[in-house]
Amino acid sequence: MLPSNIATELHNLALERGFDVAGWCSTHIPAQVVVDYQSWLERGRHAGMDYLERQLARRSNLAPYTSVLVLGISHAFAAPPKPAGGTRVGRVARYAWTPDYHAQLEPRLAQIVQAAQKLGLGAKAYVDHGPILERFLGARAFLGWRGKSGMLVSQKFGAFLSLAVVLIQAKNDQGLNEQIEVPSSYLESSPESSRDSHPDRCGRCTACVRACPTSAILEDRTIDANKCISYLTIEHRGPIPKPYRRAIGDWLLGCDGCLEVCPWSAKVGEVAKLWEPDPELVYPNLEPFFTLSSRRFEKRYAHSAFSRPRRKGMARNACLVLGNSGDVAHLELLNLAAQDEAWEVREAAAWALGELGDVVALERLCLDAHPQVCETALEGMKD
Repeated sequence: MLPSNIATELHNLALERGFDVAGWCSTHIPAQVVVDYQSWLERGRHAGMDYLERQLARRSNLAPYTSVLVLGISHAFAAPPKPAGGTRVGRVARYAWTPDYHAQLEPRLAQIVQAAQKLGLGAKAYVDHGPILERFLGARAFLGWRGKSGMLVSQKFGAFLSLAVVLIQAKNDQGLNEQIEVPSSYLESSPESSRDSHPDRCGRCTACVRACPTSAILEDRTIDANKCISYLTIEHRGPIPKPYRRAIGDWLLGCDGCLEVCPWSAKVGEVAKLWEPDPELVYPNLEPFFTLSSRRFEKRYAHSAFSRPRRKGMARNACLVLGNSGDVAHLELLNLAAQDEAWEVREAAAWALGELGDVVALERLCLDAHPQVCETALEGMKD
């Protein structure tokens, strides 16, 4: 083992740089964890996220890194006042209430990596976009436990916790890789010192499972991304499957349903402290999604989570939210969406116009150049 003062120095630096919690663990991934993850992939629960299959080998073996500093930061924000004007309908997941957290955390992680390198260590950092099983490592580092929602839940910060990691490669005098000696006070945030990960505090509670409107949360504490509103509104390309459109309700981007009902989230309350939510991201005006060009959209929302689904994805989502609103005051905006250059947006508009009963608009869409738009318009007229 290398000296524990190294772990102490990097741990304290992480907290000084704004992370709410930090914990150490080894990078070893048990065989059963790999088997379970592979089984999840083989069942197709990752939906269209094919990159997860390609990353399996790298997620399973983090060598030559031997230790990992797992970091957590709360995004349990208090909601700001809603701005005036515009069409501000729909909800955005809390992680997206500030400019892209990846870009905000990366400079802080870079400082930790630089400090590790000055100590003679190899180091590499990720903000939940690398081939890392962050939730497993977070539980092993005693930041929390894997809840029934599949999310990492913390007694101190609830379920609204974003994760990052710093992988450490340490060598002894003989040039062999070794783990860093970690003081027990950092490893054992829980009194159960004999455990190798944080104890499960879910008990009999199934609030998160019951709260999921699409039944995406499975019994083995994994998520079926094919049904998950967060996946469907952010990662999924093309039309959102019709069986889930009404279940999406007013979720414009992402979904916090399972996180909001967690008793641990309710207990800790609004504890995020590093950033202030941007009202224009919390309550976005939907109109620009239909009026901006894709290039102007990318420029305007480049540093936000809205850039992930891109303009036509946000416009598609907005159509479903407006259709689910039941408010005919939104027909004008939906008629504009029905003329969108992207057929996926026109198709979503056709569905929404059917929900709001605009027969005249549906008749026009029955003549659309794209067969899927015509099909959805016809279905709307029959309903």
